[in-house]
Amino acid sequence: MNVKRIVANIETNDISKATYFYKEILGLDQLMNHGWISTYGSKEKSNIQISFASEGGSNTPTPDLSIEVDDLDEALMRMREAGIPIEYGPAEEPWGVKRFFVRDPFGKLINILSH
Repeated sequence: MNVKRIVANIETNDISKATYFYKEILGLDQLMNHGWISTYGSKEKSNIQISFASEGGSNTPTPDLSIEVDDLDEALMRMREAGIPIEYGPAEEPWGVKRFFVRDPFGKLINILSH
């Protein structure tokens, strides 16, 4: 058996907020939409990862999701332009990533990072 994909599912009554945050701001593709569930990701890449943590590193809370981007400065600019508060960072961490934390429209803590 091989695991092909792991997807985090976040419960909401307003899926349109996901479209704005994950598609419009972060630039993800809408991979599926059945009305009651909508999935965002990359049509070009599919990575299998799941992490378990007791904290988020650098004495931060454990984020609900980590999203790696290729241009952290652009992601940060998009968040600021959208008026989304930065909860941590931007920071260069001792383990080699640059990152910042925001909350998505559902209150989930999102770790946006670049290696």
